[in-house]
Amino acid sequence: MGAAISSWFRSPPRAHGEVNDDRVVSFLELFYDLVFVVIIARISHTLAGDVSWIGIRNFAIVFSLIWIAWINGSMYHELHGREDGRHRSSIFVQMALLVVLSVYAAGAADDPSDGRGFAIVYAILLTVVSLQWFGLRRHDSPEMATMTGQYVAGLALIIGIVIVSALVNSPSTRLALWAGVVGVTVVGIAAQAIGNNATVSEALRVTESMAERFGLFTIIVLGEVVVGVGDGLAETERTGRAIATGMLALSIGFGFWWNYFDFLGRRQPRNGLRTRMLWVYGHFPLGLAIAAAGAGMVSLIEHAAESRTPTDTSWLIAGATAGILASLAILVTTMPHHPGRRLVPYTLAAGAVIALILGALRPAPVVLAASLSLVLVAVWVESFIRHARHGTSMVEH
Repeated sequence: MGAAISSWFRSPPRAHGEVNDDRVVSFLELFYDLVFVVIIARISHTLAGDVSWIGIRNFAIVFSLIWIAWINGSMYHELHGREDGRHRSSIFVQMALLVVLSVYAAGAADDPSDGRGFAIVYAILLTVVSLQWFGLRRHDSPEMATMTGQYVAGLALIIGIVIVSALVNSPSTRLALWAGVVGVTVVGIAAQAIGNNATVSEALRVTESMAERFGLFTIIVLGEVVVGVGDGLAETERTGRAIATGMLALSIGFGFWWNYFDFLGRRQPRNGLRTRMLWVYGHFPLGLAIAAAGAGMVSLIEHAAESRTPTDTSWLIAGATAGILASLAILVTTMPHHPGRRLVPYTLAAGAVIALILGALRPAPVVLAASLSLVLVAVWVESFIRHARHGTSMVEH
């Protein structure tokens, strides 16, 4: 019994290259992602109450930090985790820290006390994740161990910046430091992509379970659209116009889901480091834009009776839709080539431009919601027709 317990809690992580192509997303990973539902819901609620350029900026920075935490924890478990006591315990520790983090998330950007608390807990969370990656070096080849050491050094730099942010009193200075964390992350990703290192390419595998995991996170942020519509209808007089606006706003969320899962759902990108990295990190602006759109639904419905959508609300909804379409246009280029998908990036890009034009025109909320829904339908229909001409199904390809 003692040997069994020791093995259950002391088994080593899977080394780089030890890929389990048959693994599926576990119930523990689903449980882990549920905590992110809470955190994203809290920061989305803050944005819904402050639809302004400052509110959008604050939301984008805090969401970015949350996504960085999610990608680092999720990638470790996907590539190196096992279904044993050691790895389960590590995820539960992270979940506990994420719950505490959610307490401070709503006011992290503008409340000095919450901002400091968020920074402290976030630094502890990333330290736990970093220790996992650091421990991996003992089980890797020298080349992989060197690469992992560099990765941990990058995480250590981020942790250092976050700790400094906990020591400052000014919320604006703290936000600037957090923006620096995002900048360091982007620079690190760009450096890896430009370097096109064979060792990094070997380490970054996109398995079927990883593709499913990214799809599940997309569903998490899509849930914010549903929550936003529900909150908007609950907080305003439920007139026929308000309900119609809410249903059309919900159809925007349906359009997000329909396009993402028909173009990308459960599909792995082509081989090549740059293509894989574009697929992985291209999901970041996609998730950010979907969550922002969900937060904007509340204001859209609250102003349903007005003849024109308020400027900030119009730009938030239309800009988020444009961001989603642009992200999809980029992500689709990572998919295996197929004649039915040849023009999809261009139609998605054209849809993004039209969405921005609609945002600038600021029509009535019900008209804006209907128009954006039609844009999402149009880009999907073009691909559907093209697939049909080749006798294939979008779902199969």
